[in-house]
Amino acid sequence: MQGVCDRLELEAREVACLAPYAQFSQATQGRVHLEPPPEWRTHYQRDRDRVIHSRAFRRLEYKTQVFLNGTGDHLRTRLTHTVEVAGIARNIARALRLNEDLCETIALAHDLGHAPYGHKGEETLDHLMKDHGGFEHNLQSLKIVEALERKYPGFPGLNLTWETREGLCKHHVFDEGHPHKPHIIRHQPSLEAQVANLADEIAYYNHDLDDGLESGLLNENQLSASVEAWRLAKKHVEQQFGVLEKEAKHFYVIRCLIDAMVRDVVHFTSRRLESEGVRNVSEVRASLVPLVTYSQAQQQHNLELREYLYRNLYYHPEVHEPNRRAVALLVPLFDYYLKNPSEMGAQYGQVNGQNELARAVCNYIAGMTDRFVCNECQRLGIGG
Repeated sequence: MQGVCDRLELEAREVACLAPYAQFSQATQGRVHLEPPPEWRTHYQRDRDRVIHSRAFRRLEYKTQVFLNGTGDHLRTRLTHTVEVAGIARNIARALRLNEDLCETIALAHDLGHAPYGHKGEETLDHLMKDHGGFEHNLQSLKIVEALERKYPGFPGLNLTWETREGLCKHHVFDEGHPHKPHIIRHQPSLEAQVANLADEIAYYNHDLDDGLESGLLNENQLSASVEAWRLAKKHVEQQFGVLEKEAKHFYVIRCLIDAMVRDVVHFTSRRLESEGVRNVSEVRASLVPLVTYSQAQQQHNLELREYLYRNLYYHPEVHEPNRRAVALLVPLFDYYLKNPSEMGAQYGQVNGQNELARAVCNYIAGMTDRFVCNECQRLGIGG
């Protein structure tokens, strides 16, 4: 018997197995609040567990992905989408010899800040907060893990590592909380953060397509006529398996679409890292452009699929109108809490100034599930 496997052994395995430009756990820039290091986990494994055990993570089960929560038992919620993103991210990270644990953690946390009712809810909150700094779900995810979760007696938030928090910013430069901020030259986040970002895109392109077919709002003939990637994948499946039942065929075509995107990212990124001569994580961060990306041909396929989904699914009346009606509840609810902050509970009622109050209301509503918004409006007798 060789004894237990501790953090030092896990860190040694990373050094032995991962690429030199991976983000090693032992090289983390640390946490804002000092804590003893974990004994049986790496720092990023600890981060992952903290995300999974957070209340914000559990609430994702009852937040809209595309279709309103509760519309159908087989349709995605924000939680199932998140789990699918994490799986794709791990697969890409493993193939590129990157840090799977960091990749998975960023993926699991990337949507913690999403408002109820999906992107329509986000747009509504951003409009309501236009005079108070706006609202953006990536920054809200960061705010949740840094301050809004209250689980630990020694600090607010989850006290995650710098690299995990950096990965939640996506389109925003992240420097805050870094112990050596003046010495950082950073244009890009870690490769792991870049992988998680593309894994999100791969998941929602294909799984929103799957849900559109499941709901009956999209159809195979329309897809074959409009989306080349679908047409090629469908032809491959038919040549390999012949005639299949509709459900099995749709599932396997989408499986092939995902596989094609993942393969493209892995092979193109690997060649790009080699051609750029990237040797370490510092050179990753100094790159002026993202290093994890698709080939030009795959980007064109993705753009065609994206445009198709916007034309035929996201703005379809059966998706758009229920979301519009649901989002309309957020406006009177926001106004009500501004006038009656004590209704949010003691922790939200003790704020100073209109900007601080508006932000407190925004944080409170952003954390709600779809059904809680409805229940709260019914309780308060607002929103029609």
